[in-house]
Amino acid sequence: MSRDSLVSPGDLTVSQETAAGLPDGRRITRWTFGSPKGVTVEVLSLGARLQAVHAPDRAGRQANVVLGGERAEDLLGEAAFFGATVGRYANRIAGGVLPLDGTTHHLAVQPTGHTLHGGPEGFATRLWDGVPVRADRRVGVRFRLRSPAGDQGFPGALTAEVTYLIDPVGELSITYRAATDAPTVVNLTNHAYFNLAGEGRGTVLDHLLRVEAAGYLPVDGDLIPIGPVEPVAGTPFDLRSARRLGTCVTEQDGQIRRAGHGFDHNWVLDGTGYRRAAVLSHPASGRFVECLTTEPGLQVYTGNHFDGSLTGRSGGRYARHAGVALETQHFPDSPNRPDYPSTLLRPGERYQSKTVYRFGAE
Repeated sequence: MSRDSLVSPGDLTVSQETAAGLPDGRRITRWTFGSPKGVTVEVLSLGARLQAVHAPDRAGRQANVVLGGERAEDLLGEAAFFGATVGRYANRIAGGVLPLDGTTHHLAVQPTGHTLHGGPEGFATRLWDGVPVRADRRVGVRFRLRSPAGDQGFPGALTAEVTYLIDPVGELSITYRAATDAPTVVNLTNHAYFNLAGEGRGTVLDHLLRVEAAGYLPVDGDLIPIGPVEPVAGTPFDLRSARRLGTCVTEQDGQIRRAGHGFDHNWVLDGTGYRRAAVLSHPASGRFVECLTTEPGLQVYTGNHFDGSLTGRSGGRYARHAGVALETQHFPDSPNRPDYPSTLLRPGERYQSKTVYRFGAE
């Protein structure tokens, strides 16, 4: 595969190549950008997807710390959400029912009977248009997608944009924007799974996680929030001080069992505006990633249903808890919960959201 260098501010570079082909003959493009001495990122046009983050440990040894597939059939199948920009609505909408301005819209649903991450053919399955970009001392890629009215049942034609930028010290920013021509709902996030030991190198049960949240949303058997915000105090969801994930997922707690012996829940983040949401660290390697966001919630999913059927880029199979997702977003099922922060977007308004992952080692 040929690789063309496109942007080079200082020691930061962006290059592109053809990564794979789709069954209909269209090509998936991969962009690689960052610093060879620091953090390097790979993104794909399929799903505007974060496919890899190569980060050094405390001794300077590089490893890819993001799970992902390589083959097109995996990226359209079992690995469809891995690292993808998911939408038009991240997380779940109960029963695929979207009430809006007195009209009930029936969305496309998965076999569960609910709409997950925008439906069976959501944004993760689309080829986005990408261009390399440069901003100050950062480089990256900007993706755009046009979602027509009625796409997966959602009203309004939506134009979505996501921009990935990396700086010389390992700060990866992901900025989302969207506009619509009719009232609709929007909730975009990135669905990367992290393993700071390295992709395909065991589980994340030895990782430590801290989440800046005093509340969370309990769920029912279909992982739909069942009510108002509950305090984390006195529960396994109290991550205001860093805790080992292996300890958390073995707690004898009904919510932990309900999610498949782990987390698949939304934390209600403290504060408003751009602030720190979480810190994930791996003591053995020294790697850590700090997550900052403008969003009100953080969905933490500990890969409870990985079963070894998917082979990652390193050639290893992903067993249960092979990675952990830190999905910054609005709350699940908000369109059916007036007490949750609104995800409504009207013509003339602009959806905008920012999340940053700061990678480092100590």
